[in-house]
Amino acid sequence: MTTPKIAFQGEPGAYGHQACQEAKPGYDPLPCPTFEDALAAVRSGEAELGMIAVENSTYGRVADVHQLLPDSGLHIVEEAFVRVRIALMAPKGATLEGLRRVRSMSILLGQARRFLNEHGLARLNWSDNAAAARTVAEMADPAEGALASPMAAEVYGLDILADGIEDEGSNTTRFYIMSREPNLSRRGDSGMITSFVFRVRNIPAALYKAMGGFATNGINMTKLESYMVGGAFTATQFYAEIEGHPEDRSVQLAMEELRFFTDYLHIMGVFPAAKPHHPD
Repeated sequence: MTTPKIAFQGEPGAYGHQACQEAKPGYDPLPCPTFEDALAAVRSGEAELGMIAVENSTYGRVADVHQLLPDSGLHIVEEAFVRVRIALMAPKGATLEGLRRVRSMSILLGQARRFLNEHGLARLNWSDNAAAARTVAEMADPAEGALASPMAAEVYGLDILADGIEDEGSNTTRFYIMSREPNLSRRGDSGMITSFVFRVRNIPAALYKAMGGFATNGINMTKLESYMVGGAFTATQFYAEIEGHPEDRSVQLAMEELRFFTDYLHIMGVFPAAKPHHPD
């Protein structure tokens, strides 16, 4: 029997790889160049699940993901939180004193700004954190380093010169686990989350009225974000998450009211709420 695969964006050693190992240890991680490739791997059946980063506690939401997910044809079936521990790594034998440059994605460089400033290290933006580690391993230059996960140092045979250098000690990334089929049968110990996207009708106070049904039915909306669609300033789509399950009567009533004021509504997923964890 073959081991099922879980697709993630990035190279081996990326934080998505770490998320796969922590949340789904029974699956073989499948690295993909882009989020689109990871979603396509699930859609085609090459992978059973997809691990997609959606937001970071320090940096905010991951660009473009909310545009990709509604059109992916996939469903959110779980959420996972990964503590982002940033390690500074370099070729074997390198020292912090001899290091001159580090490379990583701009997100990670920004999250370790204090440490980099203190040590006067030049910064190079890189397309992928794990790719930065791989490049440093290939260069084998003790003056060149990378910021990535401790796993990346292990994967590419690099020395960790400093660990836990992130500015914020609670730096955490949230991931969605995507599947071809939804699963509405579960009731999580910490409750359920229903996520959806919608566009309001072009009438006065449509958003205010659309949200009213959640308030009157006692539904807690934990997330509401807007983003443009189709490159038009006038076409705004909203992404929302609420506490509850579509089969709950209160949620049914709220969604009925929402539909009256929207011209597009698509449920993205129904999944158990996970508690963010911060392992040391």
